[in-house]
Amino acid sequence: MKSLLLLALGLARTVVLGARIEAERIVVSVRPYKREQRRCPVCGRACDFYDMANRGAPRLWRAMDLARSACYLEYAPCRVRCPEHGVRTEAVPWARHGARFTRDFEDWVAWLAVRCTASAVSELARVEWHSVGGVCRRVYAELEAARGASRFDGVRRIGIDETSYKKGHKYVTVVVDHDRGCLIWAHEGTGKDVLNLFLDELTREQRRAIEVVTADGARWIRQLVKRRCPNARWVMDPFHVVQWMNDALDAVRCEEWNAARAARPRPEGKRGRPAKGELPPEEVRALEEEAASIKGSRYALVKNPEDLTDGQRARLEALKKRAGSRLVRAWELKEDLRAVFRAADGSEAAELLDDWMHRAAYCKIAKVVAVEKKVRRRRDDIIAAVELGISNGRVEAINNKIKVAVRMGYGFRNTDNLVALLMLRCGDCQPQLPGRPVKARKKGVKGAKSVAA
Repeated sequence: MKSLLLLALGLARTVVLGARIEAERIVVSVRPYKREQRRCPVCGRACDFYDMANRGAPRLWRAMDLARSACYLEYAPCRVRCPEHGVRTEAVPWARHGARFTRDFEDWVAWLAVRCTASAVSELARVEWHSVGGVCRRVYAELEAARGASRFDGVRRIGIDETSYKKGHKYVTVVVDHDRGCLIWAHEGTGKDVLNLFLDELTREQRRAIEVVTADGARWIRQLVKRRCPNARWVMDPFHVVQWMNDALDAVRCEEWNAARAARPRPEGKRGRPAKGELPPEEVRALEEEAASIKGSRYALVKNPEDLTDGQRARLEALKKRAGSRLVRAWELKEDLRAVFRAADGSEAAELLDDWMHRAAYCKIAKVVAVEKKVRRRRDDIIAAVELGISNGRVEAINNKIKVAVRMGYGFRNTDNLVALLMLRCGDCQPQLPGRPVKARKKGVKGAKSVAA
């Protein structure tokens, strides 16, 4: 019977003294092996006895369920005097330090938390929902300690970004390793002070080993990385560059629509819509059709031509015939900018980009000229994206996973719990189900080249 309990509960270095049923739960009395008793929970060394913890009253640790009943382990630990860490409650082999759950139970809960909502995990495991965050922190800390090496060792190419996790401009700064395709660091907040926390965790050799950094156009990120990572090559994310042009194109579309609406002549002595049965003049009808075609053309203009539906493609062709030359010229410049990131090498990209900047600077469209000035300041960084075949797309994919985790948890008040869950979900140290073979994590595609949308 005792051997079956040890096998069912996954206990090691433990002796079962007995078991009893209390209401709807099973309580198993256990104790560690003699050689495992009176050990410091921090360093693990054998220490001198100090006194009985909690005046000798037994403690309960939640274990894996037995059939339909919740199971608890019962033991009265003592306190020991460690020469290095002082007076501490002794370590037990079935649980992590400071936890009231067994190690297998926490591994199971952490595995569920990565894949389910906190409320579902709480109901399935029969624990309070706010206990799930503490479980994730302890499991991640142990996985990180068992790695044996720093998660920053071997990091060569990183991506930096921030994503919101809460209303009111609450952000999390994330750092992603492009080669491994996983999250390596996250912290609440944004700005130089937060990013400095990440750089402070790196050794001097690790900072000098970073070769490529991808990010959006934030100047403070570039300035800080250039100063503290002297060997890093800065790469401007292609998606953000094309997004600047898409925003400018949409602004031009709004201007053209407002101009077409304002140019409509009105019948003398009449205001508002025409009366029933009264047709407007032909020129008024033409201007109204032009304004209507411009109003519903946003997606036809900003989407990739190869992704357009038949209706959007027809609307785009109609715009080329009806709309003013400013809108069509802005759309052509947007497509020419996208063509820069499809160049075969850096020299071709530089040639295409220089030609684009020359035409954009003299197009006489204020919104496009403003984009050209931003692109000119980052010319070398944009060409580097084509030469290295890298973008911030992997970081944006991690951001999507973060937003899914936040939605699944219906928000997080404790950001430490959020960061621990994100490292388990998006990092390379993922929890395993107890009693199952360890599965190797799939490595990310190295150097994947993406074309800006």
